Amino acid sequence: LTAQTLKRLKLTKKDQDKEYVGFATLPSQVHRKTVKKGFTFTLMVAGETGLGKSTLINSLFLTDLYRDRKVPNAEERISQTVDIIKHTIGIEEKGIKLRLSIIDTPGFGDAVNNTASWKHVEDYIDQQFEQYFRDESGLNRKNIQDNRVHCLLYFISPFGHGLRPIDVECMKALHVKVNIIPLLAKADSLTQAEVHSKKLKMRDEIKQFGINIYQFPECDSDEDEDFQRQEQILKDSIPFAVIGSNIQVDSKGRRFRGRSYPWGVVEVENPVHSDFLMLRNMLVRTHMQDLKDVTREIHYENYRAQCIQSMTRMMVQERKRSNQSATDFLLLFFQLRKMQEVLERIQEQMQQSQRGTC
Repeated sequence: LTAQTLKRLKLTKKDQDKEYVGFATLPSQVHRKTVKKGFTFTLMVAGETGLGKSTLINSLFLTDLYRDRKVPNAEERISQTVDIIKHTIGIEEKGIKLRLSIIDTPGFGDAVNNTASWKHVEDYIDQQFEQYFRDESGLNRKNIQDNRVHCLLYFISPFGHGLRPIDVECMKALHVKVNIIPLLAKADSLTQAEVHSKKLKMRDEIKQFGINIYQFPECDSDEDEDFQRQEQILKDSIPFAVIGSNIQVDSKGRRFRGRSYPWGVVEVENPVHSDFLMLRNMLVRTHMQDLKDVTREIHYENYRAQCIQSMTRMMVQERKRSNQSATDFLLLFFQLRKMQEVLERIQEQMQQSQRGTC
């Protein structure tokens, strides 16, 4: 390059620097601040005992949250009520910190009478909304802790003929409050043909009963074809047929988490055997933020709007009562004033009659 060309390049770079404002670094600023603060995610699991909820959670996050768990016997489950148990763990991966909260619901669907057994779950979700609403409306809003439930994994038994009445009523009661992701539990107890037919039947019943489960966001027109195809696969896989295992199995020189049966080995993370890998990728890698956004923008906003409407209605009623009290006071005042005037006239007449007698 000649000296003249180098000089021209330097001048061009100076002109570009003059035109560069710097707001293009905003994503980097947000990323640094967010990474420093860390992330939170609250996941709730519900379903009857024995469907592999605890095993699946341990498999999803490579942890052991239930080592001290005590399983009640049949007699204890007759009158058992639904408990709400919260486990919180801190996970760090490549410098990114996640505070993960798992809300377990032991006793759900296990009693003889399961009428409104989901009420405890509904109350807990509402309590978290209420606490966040109070914190948001308070003076110290800087360090608000978000304990709202972002996702509910609802386990459906593989041994019935579709959804049971308790499944329908529970999901209908909760679908306006939380993102529901239905799971077909213990998929290794079914053949591939049975899994396919049960998925179709359950999707039809979910639509038939008007249950609004979590809706995957629509792809933008500029998204690449591979991403759009993956999103469509997710939509077609509902309910996810899942398998969980905390046991390492050795087979053909490989070691993996799975289950060993007399007829063969089931691999938890093999997409041919189950939708476990798809579920984990969806929850953690691709849709965790969308689940939080839907919770904040739809479910919590609906709750917040209802609270504000109730507060406004109470204020109007109180104002009406206050106005009525003021009106009653004025009426009483004028009645007393009138009675006082009548008494004064009577006294004046009595005095005049007395003077006339004298």
